[in-house]
Amino acid sequence: MYQDEHGIGKNHFYGNNNGFPKEGLQFRGRSTNCNGDGFIDGEGGGVEESATAGPDKLEGSGSTENDTLHLKRRVGLISGVALIVGTMIGSGIFVSPSGLLERTGSVGMSFVIWMACGFLSLLGALAYAELGTMNTSSGAEYAYFMDAFGAPPAFLFSWASTLVLKPSQMAIICLSFGKYAVEAFVNECEPPDIVVKMVALLALVVILYINCYSVNLATSVQNIFTAAKLVAVLLVIVGGIYKMCEGNIQHLQYPFQNTKFSIGNIATAFYTGLWAYDGWNNLNYVTEEIKNPSKNLPRSIIIGIPLVTVCYALINISYLTVMSPLEMTNSEAVAVTFGNRLLGVMAWLMPLSVTISTFGSANGTLFAAGRLCFAASREGHMLDILSYVHVRRYTPAPGLIFHSLIAGAMVLYGTIDSLIDFFSFTAWIFYGGSMVALMVMRYTKPNYPRPYKVPIIIPLLVFVVSIYLIIGPIIDQPTIEYLYAAMFILGGMVFYVPFVHYKVRIPLMGISNHFIHEVNGQTFFRKYSFWIEDGFRWADRLLANVTGSGSHPTHDRVISVFSIMIRRLNILL
Repeated sequence: MYQDEHGIGKNHFYGNNNGFPKEGLQFRGRSTNCNGDGFIDGEGGGVEESATAGPDKLEGSGSTENDTLHLKRRVGLISGVALIVGTMIGSGIFVSPSGLLERTGSVGMSFVIWMACGFLSLLGALAYAELGTMNTSSGAEYAYFMDAFGAPPAFLFSWASTLVLKPSQMAIICLSFGKYAVEAFVNECEPPDIVVKMVALLALVVILYINCYSVNLATSVQNIFTAAKLVAVLLVIVGGIYKMCEGNIQHLQYPFQNTKFSIGNIATAFYTGLWAYDGWNNLNYVTEEIKNPSKNLPRSIIIGIPLVTVCYALINISYLTVMSPLEMTNSEAVAVTFGNRLLGVMAWLMPLSVTISTFGSANGTLFAAGRLCFAASREGHMLDILSYVHVRRYTPAPGLIFHSLIAGAMVLYGTIDSLIDFFSFTAWIFYGGSMVALMVMRYTKPNYPRPYKVPIIIPLLVFVVSIYLIIGPIIDQPTIEYLYAAMFILGGMVFYVPFVHYKVRIPLMGISNHFIHEVNGQTFFRKYSFWIEDGFRWADRLLANVTGSGSHPTHDRVISVFSIMIRRLNILL
């Protein structure tokens, strides 16, 4: 037993015959010691010795010296394609067509936007392939910003992505899952809000369990659900072909009639379409776990994104064989309307198919989100606990749990529309920043190995489009959400300067680390999930007082169910 720099005592931990600790999480920290609960917090010799002694050692490489703990390479080409396709084909293609058609005004222009979104996603992903093969550490944009610009922009990305982007994306998908899962079994136009939120939270906890339990289980689930959702996509496409053979093409005869050419409308239409394509960069978050990334990363992109684009084009044509443009714009869930028109008594298959699709998308999203936390914390830009890796499971469990807790709060208090607006505006700021990072490193780091290299015009074009997508919605309809997003990103510097740059330590930070170290992973949720429940209830009361609307009676029941599900996670550790 000895004390660290904060005066906190830590016990040494003795590993098994393979040199691995028997339980707990592994961590790239600042000192070479182990504590009694199975958490390793060592750097250099301590981690490398334990990491290389066992049969399933952690592998990988990064461009920074701090990459002392690496995740094992277990994601192959098929899993990479499945991760891209599975993450991209989510709820978007089943709900976005109506909004996109409304903003463009015509079938032809909406089709052009769908194709342009696919092309833009492909260009962006190819640029990301160069970045991902040049820097093979996990973290995607975070790692690229660190190499190109240094710590402050990288911190701002990890700040915004960890607290807003990934949790809001996860919340949107889980809410969509809840909505369509309920619609598969009820005939109501609008399912009860409490049921939707409870089902969404249940899906969130199940996906968290899968990703914490095993990387292989997570990728296997991704592969299975990708195959299942492609069956759902084929159901729509085959139904559309059948209707076209019957001669139902009247809604395709005048494709550009009533087209809207407003700058703002086109930009917001891109937002709607790009939400359906979002996930094209998720494979870069797990480059540290990709087998032979210099080949499999670009191959996965070149196979996956065109496959999604073709599917989206055929699905939109299929929708128009059974619905008029007006009916599409008036439909809140165009896929459900399609199923009701085409499948008759089997119409329940369509919302069930959307449910399968969104589950796979949520699984891929959380899989990537945990790696972002892992990479950022490994650089010292987030809480130390988020850089822990479970020794037996080799999964970044703390980062996954952290993201899920924030996403759970957003599920409780957010709506799909508000979260999409907040997410899209913020995301394209950093997508554009990644293109700048690639162009900057072409000149500042010309000797970096680049197994895959794209023409400079590709990142330049994506950057110009990202500027348009950021400014366009503000021109069309400026809202307070865009101001909040900008203020939140810049507000990250308030935390960066004292706590990261100057490494200021406050007593509470030491207490929190001590709390994590002293709690055995096996009993954490069983002992302290009641604190999580009380925290949610406190937040609910505070929100009710601020808004003056009073506490919602359904929130207590939702929070209780969520807490019960959280307590069940003790079986993981």
